[in-house]
Amino acid sequence: MTDPAPTSQDDSTVRECLARGRLEIDGRVLSASNATFVGEVALDGAAVRCVYKPVRGERPLWDFAVGTLAAREVAAYEISHQAGWGVVPTTVLGHGPFGEGMVQEWVETGPDELVDLVPEGQVPDGWRHVLDAWDGNERPVSLVHLDDPGLRRMALFDAAINNADRKAGHILATADDLLGCDHGLSFHTDDKLRTVLWGWAGDPLSDDDLDPVERMLSLLEGSALADLLGGLLSGAELSRLRHRLHRLRRCRAFPLPPTGWRAVPWPIF
Repeated sequence: MTDPAPTSQDDSTVRECLARGRLEIDGRVLSASNATFVGEVALDGAAVRCVYKPVRGERPLWDFAVGTLAAREVAAYEISHQAGWGVVPTTVLGHGPFGEGMVQEWVETGPDELVDLVPEGQVPDGWRHVLDAWDGNERPVSLVHLDDPGLRRMALFDAAINNADRKAGHILATADDLLGCDHGLSFHTDDKLRTVLWGWAGDPLSDDDLDPVERMLSLLEGSALADLLGGLLSGAELSRLRHRLHRLRRCRAFPLPPTGWRAVPWPIF
């Protein structure tokens, strides 16, 4: 499988193409937990490279309802897009050869290393410490990530949507920005935040940090976004989303790692 070429269409064209276009598959991501394909979707002369995850290819999980992961990914995009976080590629519910599923614009990434393991305690300048552990050779190491405003924005977004699966490999460094993928394990009613981006844990949130939180709370008061998300998430999940947003606004700080369950996803990378 060759790497897809980046697209240059505006967002509205990309979204329309992903939602209504004809999708042809030319590769599969074999390392993915759920059935994940790469292909191209075309509509009215426009073509967009994409990732396609059919609902029928979702692996059953004990803590998330069967067949809901695609909708959760779309909900994550809508919140990122409408609140102004801007950390999720354009994502829709579309159709492909294996039926309905999540269709997301392919993101061309660069070689940037954003999360790393270093000898224990040797945190480089401009990086943040997450945790200490042992590697596969039983050497003491520290997990670190870059102290970057794009990652900071992503960490707050993950706290809002209760992302249980922010692996290093789910962070996409583009030529211009940082984006995230694989948000299917989000919006659970229980607190399940698992992330490699704990470097800001407990740090205060600025007014700029909280702007998307305030915007999202305001949007949820209207019927349009609430109705849209209501078709993607359960009523209880929407209620907990509001609760987390209010908690971030009230506490004005990044959340702390939990003590009652694993705070980082596995595998980390």
